[in-house]
Amino acid sequence: MKFRIQAYDPAWALHAAARAAAARWHRQGLLPETQRAAIDAASPLGYYRPAWLLRVVLFFFASLGCATAVGFLFAVLPGGSSSGAVLTAGLCLSAGGFLAVLELTIAGPRPYHAGYDNALLYAALLALLGLGVQAQVAVGGADTLAGPRLGPFLLYGLVVLSAATVRYADPLAAALAFLAYMALAANLALQTAAGPALLPFVAMLAAAGAGAAVRRLARGPHYFYYRTCLRTTKALALAAFYLGGNYLVVREGNAALGHLSFAPQIPFAPLFYGLTALVPLAYLYYGLRYHDRLTLTAGLLAVAFSLFTLRYYRALLPPAVAATLAGAVLLAVAAATLRYLRTPRHGLTAAADDEAPPRFNLETLVVAQANGVAAAPAHGFAFGGGQSGGGGANGQW
Repeated sequence: MKFRIQAYDPAWALHAAARAAAARWHRQGLLPETQRAAIDAASPLGYYRPAWLLRVVLFFFASLGCATAVGFLFAVLPGGSSSGAVLTAGLCLSAGGFLAVLELTIAGPRPYHAGYDNALLYAALLALLGLGVQAQVAVGGADTLAGPRLGPFLLYGLVVLSAATVRYADPLAAALAFLAYMALAANLALQTAAGPALLPFVAMLAAAGAGAAVRRLARGPHYFYYRTCLRTTKALALAAFYLGGNYLVVREGNAALGHLSFAPQIPFAPLFYGLTALVPLAYLYYGLRYHDRLTLTAGLLAVAFSLFTLRYYRALLPPAVAATLAGAVLLAVAAATLRYLRTPRHGLTAAADDEAPPRFNLETLVVAQANGVAAAPAHGFAFGGGQSGGGGANGQW
């Protein structure tokens, strides 16, 4: 049998997305029931994924089973976990066993992020990362973010978590891989004398690189398989890019790195003032211009944190008065925006997603449904005028 880098069948994610789109268009009155049923029949799921509450229950009991298995393994190993060699052997056996059971489970009952397969993956990752911690302890113990011994562990963690993301498309693994990537970039920067001064720019550059990689990967053939991972990484990259240039984060972080009890003024302060004010506005412009909801939400949150940064150092009004005025202004702006967009303008509308005016030409969908699954679009659902692919990078509302 030909080896596939994705553990789950990539067609499952595509079929699930096609069914969700057809259901939405059916609610909007764009598809009759017969065509929606035909699309569902042409897009078989072929996997097991219960409701979210049952997934939580399955995850809990699978995690409990994994913990019991590890406890039993160390109970039967000679010496328990007191010996470093025994601990390493136990972690290797645990990681290999959990991965083997996970692969057999996916090939057999065919779960798809059903809870118990996630528990098996996380148990294997904990064992693999535990091996890294064990090696870290063996070479001299824990280290600070600026310490030279931390870099190899972060690189090891990045490789393990990235491999898990590529194979299993798990958003938590993707988030942890991004954090390991950012920590590794910071660790490398802090090895130089100018590292603390350059760290904000290194963080922004690393976040921008991750965002560019996400944008490129979003155009790939397996977008729907990795969609949640890409969106998670994109959200974290947007947050990291903004926080890397935020005046409060830079000033307080510089004091923490220097072990100072008071955060003094930082070099290039006007530059960070400007970044704190302009990056949220850039997010808002990009989100509205390209109909990118994730970037727009990040921009709104960044605006709120920028206002908090301003108030943290420049308190112009008492807290109660400032909160009342801010709430009144936000309510007024929200009400005016909803009233203005009650009639769709500039490609934007205040209507709910299912109530939005029709923007799709469904002829392609009907033709694809009539010709079978092979004719279905592999990415983007580009039916006529609108697009929804790319994780929000170029989608239209």
